[in-house]
Amino acid sequence: MEENEKKKFMLERHKDIARIDQEIKRTHGWYVRVRFQGKTHSKFFSDKKCGGRYSSLLSAISWRDTTEKSLGKIRTNKHLVTVSNSGTGVVGVRLNDKFNRYEVSWVTVEGKQGKTSVSIRKHGKENAFIKACNIRQKKESTRLGI
Repeated sequence: MEENEKKKFMLERHKDIARIDQEIKRTHGWYVRVRFQGKTHSKFFSDKKCGGRYSSLLSAISWRDTTEKSLGKIRTNKHLVTVSNSGTGVVGVRLNDKFNRYEVSWVTVEGKQGKTSVSIRKHGKENAFIKACNIRQKKESTRLGI
C-alpha cells in the first residue's frame, strides 16, 4: 500500500477502535472495544509492540473482526443495539399497556427513526408480539443489507 493510502486509511473512522496517544505515559496505540449481549471485550494494540502505527491498526482491526465473529456478532460499521431495555426482551419492541399495543422502533437506512405499532385488541397479545418482532427483524435486515 502506498504511503498516502496508509495515511488516509489511518485517518478513517474504524468502528469500535479508538486512537490513544498519551505522551506523559508514553502510550501510543489503538484501543478496541467490542460490546455484545451486555458484555465488553477489549484489547490495546501498542504501536511499539506491533511495529508501528499502521501495523497496530491492522492488528486491532483483525482482532475486532475475529472477536465479533467468534461471539456471533454481525460485522458491520453500522451501530447495533444488542441489549433490550424494553421489558419484552426484544430490542426495539416494547409493550404499551396504556394504548394496548406493541410499539416497534428501528433506524432506517437513511439513519432516521422509524416507528409503528401492532394492536393487541386486533391481533391478540401473543400474535401482536410475534408480528411486532417480525417487523423489527425485517427492518433491521433491510438497514444492515442482510
